[in-house]
Amino acid sequence: MFSHLTVGSNDIPRSKAFYDALFAAIGGKPGTIDPRGRAIYAHNGGLLLVLPPIDGKPATPANGGTVGFAMASAEQATAWHAAGVANGGTSIEDPPGLRPNGLFLAYLRDPDGNKLCGMYRAPKA
Repeated sequence: MFSHLTVGSNDIPRSKAFYDALFAAIGGKPGTIDPRGRAIYAHNGGLLLVLPPIDGKPATPANGGTVGFAMASAEQATAWHAAGVANGGTSIEDPPGLRPNGLFLAYLRDPDGNKLCGMYRAPKA
């Protein structure tokens, strides 16, 4: 259904370091910077762009928005979360862990305040 996701940033080099670490934790490659100064990530068929807002105003996080990343395991979600915190992100909500709905979730905010979630959906027993 989706072709890509974008998040705004006020500091592309800082954001690139943060997202490079997140993607490395899940086996992805570092982002590339295109001629327009956008950091672009492709992984598992998805595309994420990190860019300054086109209107020239400061980037602000979406109120109520979350960008979710699919994880291959609970361990990968935990490593992804740790990489984010170690590279300028902030842990939010509950610590990474299994929720009553059976999902393993890890929430954090990127250096610009965008809300991110690493989610592992365990196979049904």
